[in-house]
Amino acid sequence: MELFLPINKKDMLDRGWDELDFIIVSGDAYIDHPSFGVAIISRILEAFNYKVGIIAQPNIKDVNEFKKLGIPRLGFMVTGGNIDSMVSHYSVARRRRKFDYYTPGGKMGKRPDDAVITYSRIIRKLYPDTPIILGGIEASLRRLCHYDYYQDKLRPSILIDSQADIILYGMADKSVIELADALKYGINIKDLTYLRGSSFLTTKKNVIDSEAIFLPKYNELLKDKLNYAKSFKVQYLNSDPYSAKTLVEEYNEGYVVVNPPAYPLTNDEIDWVYNLNYERKVHPSYKEEVKAISEVKHSIIINRGCYGNCSFCALNMHQGRIIQSRSKDSVINEAHKIIKSPDFKGYIHDVGGPTANFYHPSCKKATKQGMCLNRNCLTPKPCPNLRVSHQDYLDILKDLRKLDGVKKVFVRSGIRYDYLIYDQDETFFNELVKHHVSGQLKVAPEHISDNVLRLMNKPSKHVFCTFMNKFYKLNKKHNKEQYIIPYFMSSHPGSTLKDAVELAEFIHKHNLYVEQVQDFYPTPSTLATCMFYTGVNPLTNEKVYVATSPHEKALQRALIHYKNPKNYHHVIKALKLTKREDLIGYHPHCLVKPKKAPKKVTN
Repeated sequence: MELFLPINKKDMLDRGWDELDFIIVSGDAYIDHPSFGVAIISRILEAFNYKVGIIAQPNIKDVNEFKKLGIPRLGFMVTGGNIDSMVSHYSVARRRRKFDYYTPGGKMGKRPDDAVITYSRIIRKLYPDTPIILGGIEASLRRLCHYDYYQDKLRPSILIDSQADIILYGMADKSVIELADALKYGINIKDLTYLRGSSFLTTKKNVIDSEAIFLPKYNELLKDKLNYAKSFKVQYLNSDPYSAKTLVEEYNEGYVVVNPPAYPLTNDEIDWVYNLNYERKVHPSYKEEVKAISEVKHSIIINRGCYGNCSFCALNMHQGRIIQSRSKDSVINEAHKIIKSPDFKGYIHDVGGPTANFYHPSCKKATKQGMCLNRNCLTPKPCPNLRVSHQDYLDILKDLRKLDGVKKVFVRSGIRYDYLIYDQDETFFNELVKHHVSGQLKVAPEHISDNVLRLMNKPSKHVFCTFMNKFYKLNKKHNKEQYIIPYFMSSHPGSTLKDAVELAEFIHKHNLYVEQVQDFYPTPSTLATCMFYTGVNPLTNEKVYVATSPHEKALQRALIHYKNPKNYHHVIKALKLTKREDLIGYHPHCLVKPKKAPKKVTN
């Protein structure tokens, strides 16, 4: 029997409920799978005996959509979904996307722009006295003043525009129960100023922690980009649960307060979260396919967090840098559930997380004192204290391979190739090549210019070359024909047209097949986005070149796909602008051939 949470009054009556404790309003379709935040939060609340209902992708033109489950006893929870709604809707060229992976049939328009703000305002107008709690990636990364790429300006904390009461930022597994219990026992939501992993707006300065750090005021941030760079540096250095201070940003409306992040889950706690009773599929009311479930339905998440600390990634400000991993028993238990699925064909598509081969915290210090503020674990060189081992991860993969009904176990989420190279024991690399690559191994060098890589906080070109050589040697050893599919990024802060040409030369020299190119997309609350907006690296104050014109961004992108005939004229122009006409010709090292002169007409 399917036991999805209620989406209408009939579902409530079937459970014998006449009132809900919480209603979750989401910009995504309702998918009850642990790869989706709504599923995790709703199942955690359910496990603690709270009555929860789901309103997925409500029609904002019909207020009755927000009334169909009644008024929740304790509050509304609002999320934009698994992806920021503006990123979901608009490409880096600010063009409207044509497909929404989190909507039945991929139809656009089922969620509004600024979904969190829009939903929250409607709820506030309908139910002025009901608590509104924000969560998910959109609210988390917009909890303070942030640069919005689509509007090309700084915007205030989402608390200001949404009129919500509180944000539970990050994964919120613990904080959501602390909040729910407090509301259940009659504490006013305005008095919930102490929760880790929360952000709130207050006019009372006396409720703010005496050791809090006051950031530049919102009006000061609007006046000078360098003030924003200074503010972001403080935020960036206060994102670890063990060392972070409370942060405060002042507005005309009051003070936006960000409490330190929640502590990471223990092994037992994360096992408990992922062993809850998920249906592991899309709600049966949908008649069209929801694409987002296809890749993850037969995949297993084994970890959270990432200490790779890439400049363009928001994980540092969301899940954090401390790795939290599930036990082997928990993973095997989920695999048995997958095997029982009627549509399982024997292939586990992925076993991983943000970075698949980060199974343990980076070092012993991480889970006791937090992550270092003045150094990175992997760049520019691996920290001497870095724990480099794939043994426990490999044990999980081996046991999954032995299960009845499993034909293949693939690793498709990000493999951190530098970490792989630093492992002196080559057993995992051999096993990966021999058993866990589905013909193509996707890795993300992102660039090969060492200056750009430094600003990306990625390993040097030399490390990627070492990895490639080793990968193909192992393929030969195991008689495999498998290929590396690299992800590269154009126009990242620091990347000049000259750097883009260098990248194109590298791709040509190594005969790489580049499937996808990501033109740098400035998303809220990343280090690279701060560089893009301010033109400086906030951590060092060095000036950073930024390609902002659509024309130059198009040239950089075209160079990576120089083989595509549609990019020919862009490539020629880029090579001429950088005085690299030596790459236009018939020699093997050339990227493109010269344009053929028109044939002479003879009488």
